[in-house]
Amino acid sequence: MRARPARVVAAALLAAAIAAAPLAVPQAALSAPAGILAADAIRDRQYWLDEYGIREAWQVTRGAGVTIAIIDSGVDASHPDLRGAVVGGIDLSGVGAADGTRPVGSDAPDHGTMVASLAAGRGSAPGDGVIGAAPEASLLSASLAFGPEQRDGDAQVAEAVRWAVDAGADVISLSLTRNTLAWPESWDDAFGYAEANDVVVIAAAGNRGSGTEQVGAPATIPGVVAVGGVDRAGRASDAASAQGISIAVMAPSEQLVGAVPGGGHVIWQGTSGATPIVAGIAALIRAAHPEATAADVVTRLITTARPVTATVPDPLYGYGLVDAAAAVRAELPAATENPLGSLAEWVALNRRAEAEAREVLVAGGREAIARAGHPADGEAVATAHAIAVVVGPVALLGAAVLAGSLLVIGAIVMAAPRFVRRERAR
Repeated sequence: MRARPARVVAAALLAAAIAAAPLAVPQAALSAPAGILAADAIRDRQYWLDEYGIREAWQVTRGAGVTIAIIDSGVDASHPDLRGAVVGGIDLSGVGAADGTRPVGSDAPDHGTMVASLAAGRGSAPGDGVIGAAPEASLLSASLAFGPEQRDGDAQVAEAVRWAVDAGADVISLSLTRNTLAWPESWDDAFGYAEANDVVVIAAAGNRGSGTEQVGAPATIPGVVAVGGVDRAGRASDAASAQGISIAVMAPSEQLVGAVPGGGHVIWQGTSGATPIVAGIAALIRAAHPEATAADVVTRLITTARPVTATVPDPLYGYGLVDAAAAVRAELPAATENPLGSLAEWVALNRRAEAEAREVLVAGGREAIARAGHPADGEAVATAHAIAVVVGPVALLGAAVLAGSLLVIGAIVMAAPRFVRRERAR
């Protein structure tokens, strides 16, 4: 496990009094009739290993000594491609195995295993099976389940993030989205804890093909590396990636291969797959540069990405296509701050502003004096309060958070994969 810098301290507890979000429902995966893929064809299909500099980066490191937390539907640690990879786990759903290795959820139980294989799969034999971006990194599995009969999804995610930090994660991978720009205050605490303890957090942008048009939290949280998806030609995916100005880097999200519980494999697409590829690359950076802080890792990811347009960051492509070899080998000075922002600073400014706006406006109220044929003055004051309480914080948060905060709190969903073809190992 990577030693943490001595300067790291625990995050202060933030205000977390918030009502539970509506029950979350994972989006259903679309499966097709089983196809036939020879075992050696699995590795042959992993085009991103060469095209995104991953195999070249392995000349420096394969991620040994670094731990990636997969916060998802649970990881089948018995899959041939993942044997020996999972070193710890927990279940936050209340319906899974205590160690997080039993896939849970009624609609997407395969999801976590697929994600884990792209981050740190070992392959089933030399040249066979799925191999992850960091095939010698260790995995932690936190199993979550979203649905009408499950625990509050926001609470599960918050608890999983804090657990991952305490369990020694160096990188956290989140292939899920809340489908709103905004996030609950409980996430301030959890993700702030990760930031304070120098953990790199990678999150999926979401998929337009599954109804996520804009990037949603946690990919909108300051400091989090939001991952968008591109097709095989390096173009922003129409179906397998959402759009948003918070996108940091792009990675492959189409024609992916992933391991599924029970020993099989699927061909799938979505930023759910792009995210663990980037998480694995972050692990390679931490292994190659054990002194690197989370800010250093993020800086390496975005400054070495290959720009797609002349505008950097680009509103569609962020800083560009992730490049593992360049990220590992670049000579860069130590970063002084996370270039994607600080959640602690955001909270200090915006959550406090919200509270102060409410306090000042309510203190300025006066008694209602009703007159025939006119609305009571008190009614007008109450209306003004309601509007100002919304507008005051929004002026500070920006138009993006206004859009998120005025939406009905959305269900948390796995950044839904789209299955193309499935086969079982024989």
